[in-house]
Amino acid sequence: MSQVLTHYHFRVEWGGTNIGFTEVSGLDIEVEAIEHRNGSSPVDSVAKIPGLRKYANITLKRNISAGDSDFFDWINTKLMSTIERRDVVISLLDQEHTPVITWRARNAFPIQYRGPVLQSCDGGIATETLVLAHEGLIVENV
Repeated sequence: MSQVLTHYHFRVEWGGTNIGFTEVSGLDIEVEAIEHRNGSSPVDSVAKIPGLRKYANITLKRNISAGDSDFFDWINTKLMSTIERRDVVISLLDQEHTPVITWRARNAFPIQYRGPVLQSCDGGIATETLVLAHEGLIVENV
């Protein structure tokens, strides 16, 4: 019997580091549908064949914590004319904290950083966002 999983228990790892996040989005894969029709075909509609795969950018959100500079260290590698690419592994965990499904983004690198919205009249938690581009998403049932 299959087990229904909750979406709030997950882990994100990159470069051997386990980073805590409050939200992950963009785990999307799309296959382009290429339309074609032979000019002599008696059928008055197009046929479709699968084309290239497209992968959405992955968005990672987290609460800001003092002393954690891995976000900045990674995005700042671009300032030195190189960009470090990392495999990023996102795991959905079961009740025993064991990975059940993993999404492995190959050769990921940061393309956008969004800092917190600071408001003097709000006692909320400061959050930051990192957006990653990557070269492929492999989904595995563990």
